[in-house]
Amino acid sequence: MTTGLIPGGQPPDPRPTGSLPQQRREPVGHAAQHVENRSRSSVITARAAASFEPVGRSVASARSFVRDTLQGWGFADIVDDAVVLTSELVTNAVVHAGTSADLLCLRSDEGVRIEVADRYPEREIPLQGAAINMGNPDREGGRGLQLCAALAGRWGVEYTPTHKTVWFQLDLPARAVGTRAAGPALPADLLPLADGRVRVAVIQIDRTGHITAWSEDAEELFGYPAEQVTGKPLTDLAAWPHTPGTSTGIAEALQLSRWEGSYGIRAASGRVTPVYASHLRVRDTGGEPSTVCLVVRDHERAVLQTPLRVPASDTSTTSEGQGTDPFEVFIGYPAPDDLDGLLQRTVERARDMLDGDSAFLLLATDDETELEVRASTGLPSARQRFARVPVEAGPGRYGSARMPAVHDDLTAVPGAVPLLNGTGMRSIVTVPLKVEGRLTGSLGVAAEAPGRYSNEEALRLQFAADRIALAVESARLGELERLRRGSLNFLVEASDLLAGTLDRDQTLALMAQMTVPTLATWCAVYTIAHQASEPYLSYVLHEDEELIDGIKSLLSKVPPPDPVPTPGARVWTAPGEVAHQAALRSSMRSLGLSGGPTRQVTPGIGPTLATASAVGGETVVLPLVARNRVIGMLTLGKPTDEHFRQEILELAEDLSRRAALALDNARLYSERTAISQALQRSLLPPELPVIAGVEVEVIYRAAGEGNEVGGDFYDVFPISDGAYGFAIGDVCGTGPNAAAVTGLARHALRLLAREGLSGPAVLERLNSAILDEGARSRFLTLLYGEMRPQEDGSAELKVVCAGHPLPLRLRQDGSVEPAAEPQPLLGVIEDLELYEQTVTLDPGDVLLCVTDGVTERREGARMLGDDGLADVLTTCTGLTAGAVAARIMRAVERFASDAPSDDMAILAMRVPGLQKD
Repeated sequence: MTTGLIPGGQPPDPRPTGSLPQQRREPVGHAAQHVENRSRSSVITARAAASFEPVGRSVASARSFVRDTLQGWGFADIVDDAVVLTSELVTNAVVHAGTSADLLCLRSDEGVRIEVADRYPEREIPLQGAAINMGNPDREGGRGLQLCAALAGRWGVEYTPTHKTVWFQLDLPARAVGTRAAGPALPADLLPLADGRVRVAVIQIDRTGHITAWSEDAEELFGYPAEQVTGKPLTDLAAWPHTPGTSTGIAEALQLSRWEGSYGIRAASGRVTPVYASHLRVRDTGGEPSTVCLVVRDHERAVLQTPLRVPASDTSTTSEGQGTDPFEVFIGYPAPDDLDGLLQRTVERARDMLDGDSAFLLLATDDETELEVRASTGLPSARQRFARVPVEAGPGRYGSARMPAVHDDLTAVPGAVPLLNGTGMRSIVTVPLKVEGRLTGSLGVAAEAPGRYSNEEALRLQFAADRIALAVESARLGELERLRRGSLNFLVEASDLLAGTLDRDQTLALMAQMTVPTLATWCAVYTIAHQASEPYLSYVLHEDEELIDGIKSLLSKVPPPDPVPTPGARVWTAPGEVAHQAALRSSMRSLGLSGGPTRQVTPGIGPTLATASAVGGETVVLPLVARNRVIGMLTLGKPTDEHFRQEILELAEDLSRRAALALDNARLYSERTAISQALQRSLLPPELPVIAGVEVEVIYRAAGEGNEVGGDFYDVFPISDGAYGFAIGDVCGTGPNAAAVTGLARHALRLLAREGLSGPAVLERLNSAILDEGARSRFLTLLYGEMRPQEDGSAELKVVCAGHPLPLRLRQDGSVEPAAEPQPLLGVIEDLELYEQTVTLDPGDVLLCVTDGVTERREGARMLGDDGLADVLTTCTGLTAGAVAARIMRAVERFASDAPSDDMAILAMRVPGLQKD
């Protein structure tokens, strides 16, 4: 596309030399000489010209060019009409005629004249005369000239052997100088209320959203002095009525060129002041953008609020003497952001315009293969809403929604309009909604009497549909964008929730709670344990908790849906059918119609009917596929006569993929956790033996989440009659690798000790076994001993301490001393020379054995150490073995605030002495 704009001068000519009438190339001063030929009766003050290639996208480019040109000239009041007419004429040129289009905009003191020229002059052109026949509205093309006649103040057609030019002129509405909009004079009692002095706060916001200026009225309204709020973001003060994903936030509103609306400002008192604000985006001379906010109290919004744009009254009448069509008035001020409201008002006005009994509006899907019911009046809307019908319902143009159609009597053609089956409507007129040649919807009006509509009504309805199509499409795209944002936020939140748990039951509950009621009225989740197993009903949820048991009972009687891995939602009719049959049988039995004796209606019919109503709508099944295997099905349902929107089904499909992976991850985690726990439990002693004359207590803590066993271990076991072995050790490292050496050491100790070997011989053979592990071997510190209770109440211990923290002996007088000497650790050198030491525990003595996770407990640079442990042990005189171990563990835990990073084991043995009778 090439364009040029020269205010008040000669534009660059976009056409080849000699391709247009000679007078178009004359200077501006000569334009008034061609009043007869070109209907130009005033001086041209600005021109804009452009050329467009013969491709479909040129229509949109032409629309943008005209809109930008007229808005730049300050003619916002006629932009919409000019864009509609230009769109039709350029479409005729580049789409239907298949030639390039030359567009020329001329500004004068009376209005705007727009010319569209193509290079297909031999096409049929209707002549403008006293009796104008606009032709059949079913014809393809030609509608642009009809719109010119309806909307333009003046229009005409010129042609040469090489060009055809269609031009139209839009006159500017008469208004006083400086007046943009005005309301009628009102009595004083009807004027809006305001306080004695209206305060308008002026707040300026920089490009980052921070306050740079704060007026005196802002100080009075909200209580903040300017120096307190300057530099702060407006979002700190604004109480924005915003739901994520469904509307514009304060940050987005400040980026818009202009915005009006209500929100709240948190005053210095802490209370929120409702306000009405008008935001205007400006830039300074250096090009830096900022936003100026004018703010008043909400009940004084009339000071700032822009009145609704009402089109200027049109006193012209048609050839039949009728006034302006009421639908034309309506479409002058639709609410572009409220799609449902816009569609509902459209069908109501369309019904009133054609004096019909009902009306409906359908919007096309993205692929234009189906139409979805979005608004209706005079029809059972609850049953029809979001129902779908094909665009091409049958052969011929009467079966296609792409062309206008009039049916005199639907009873003569049963099923011609499936949407009206069983409604009593007989005559109907339908017209397409198109934007730039693309089908975006269908508008229909129906009546109960036959023969109510003709081509004249079809033309009137088509004019209305053409006027409203752009607004509807704009609102629909806005709704889709809000839905997409909401969907993205929904999926992000759902992913975070699903990723936050590895519990299977909690994952099932989250899946159902995220779908109800956001996506569906009720939900059921089936799971499949193995490929050969049947689907199992695992979870049911309804937005009304009282109906959950009824739905669960109903679904348990219905064969589960087939686990088909095909992606996408498929309809499942079984629950609705079974619910209907069950409710019918219950009703007949209650009324005595099933052959049995007549009896009164039982209370049980209520829940049955409620369940049937809850699942009587559309039910869809989505497969839960993870790692190329169907692990379950997600079933979503609606109550009676309700359907799912395609956008909801697509969102549910995205959710099902995430939920399936989360569910499978939970299954895998549960399986691996069970295996890990079983293996770890096998590394711990089954239970501590009961030793006559000796108290034994053990406390064990493995570092790391989900670990029951780490690198520390302990064991107390019988060796022979009257002799018991005990051990406490620490394998280098933590986790499963250390636990593997733990299992080797604990089981080897038991086997070797029961062979009758001495303590040093047991440890030397264990050292060889560890070294035989090769690269998997790890060094090991170990305290091993044999204990024999004596008849005098004491206990004799033979101890070997191989690189382990020394055991501490607590006497009855409170003194603490090491009970062994340090020797080399295991798993490092092959030839070890170890020896054992004999220790006697007198009655009341305690032997405390710990791993280095206890003594090396740290808080910053401080460490508990051997001395700290000994200090704690001195306070344990007179305590039982269990109390001693518990006090040591509490002291270790309180020494530092952080969770322990190393495994810990505490083994306490106490000789209580002989009991006196």
